[in-house]
Amino acid sequence: MNLTQHEIKGYCIVQINEERVDAHNSGELKERILDLIEQGNLNIIVQLDQVKFVDSSGLGALLAGYKQASAKAGKLALANMQQQVLSMFELTRLNRVFEIYNDVDEVFAAES
Repeated sequence: MNLTQHEIKGYCIVQINEERVDAHNSGELKERILDLIEQGNLNIIVQLDQVKFVDSSGLGALLAGYKQASAKAGKLALANMQQQVLSMFELTRLNRVFEIYNDVDEVFAAES
């Protein structure tokens, strides 16, 4: 899976550089997020601007990261989500679980 990451204002920003997050690559996404949390990166923002499709395994990978971050008093937020991906979160009601933002700056503004 093509992921890039960098840090801004104490957050680890994970950019998904794929159009699909599905059974073929969601395991790698989950592993990367859990590794980041284990390394002490408790505040993570996953950017989904390039993602056009997420299946149940992709949702599960993000949910595993969310649960792990929350268990360690951290935060996993989602940003830059395309409408068709947001619809999947709404359909599964995961939009009630995750903090979903229009962009990274909105995450920082919410912290202020």
